[in-house]
Amino acid sequence: MIVKALVSYDGFNYAGWQKQENALGIQQVIEEALYKITKENVDVVASGRTDAGVHAFGQVFHFETNKNIPAIQYERALNALLPKDIRILKTEEMPDDFHARFSAVGKRYDYYCSYDIKNPFNYKYRNLLTKKLDIEAMKNASKVFLGSHDFTSFASSKIDPRKPRVKTISNIEIIEEGMDVHFIFEGTGFLRYQVRMMTGTLIAVGQHKIGVDDVQRMLDAKDKSACRYNASSCGLYLVEVKYNETN
Repeated sequence: MIVKALVSYDGFNYAGWQKQENALGIQQVIEEALYKITKENVDVVASGRTDAGVHAFGQVFHFETNKNIPAIQYERALNALLPKDIRILKTEEMPDDFHARFSAVGKRYDYYCSYDIKNPFNYKYRNLLTKKLDIEAMKNASKVFLGSHDFTSFASSKIDPRKPRVKTISNIEIIEEGMDVHFIFEGTGFLRYQVRMMTGTLIAVGQHKIGVDDVQRMLDAKDKSACRYNASSCGLYLVEVKYNETN
């Protein structure tokens, strides 16, 4: 049986999604809980990896099991074993051809900044700002990223060279919400660090350090060294993974 799970987590206490030898990943915590339930060595496959400190409202993973347990019951069983900063929102049985990563057709990431630097809780969940941003300038610059582009300049140098660098971004919104600045990025998918690097670049625009032409030159360069901006991980949230209606 293939089980699809929707999970939300606070990434502050973890070294990212992926299980690691010398640090605690969210994947490891979930797999250990599944072993207690199924007594099987279950491999959990996510829609994509999130880095250390990154949060999720709507990460998706799947696993395969031979255990005769209705898929819907894994939600309650896992939540009884998982720490409170990892919560399973939904579990359901899927067709045999479902894959959390390869079946995905789109993703949404949100990024939060805050001017409220005196709030002692914000440092875990917001990128703190000390100067007012020019929102209109950032909105104008964000148009450079819309559409299908090679985002090599806005990606980690550690990405497998065989992995396609072309991604399609369908929507970018930048909204002031009280003391927060809220970014929304929607697209077919994103390279490692892409959202954080685009956000960091747009913040630099908002601080009048660079202009729209500079952003365009970075994108056109298709060169990892072209962009030196990378917003902190704490403000990033994986909000939604999109699938076709059949998934």
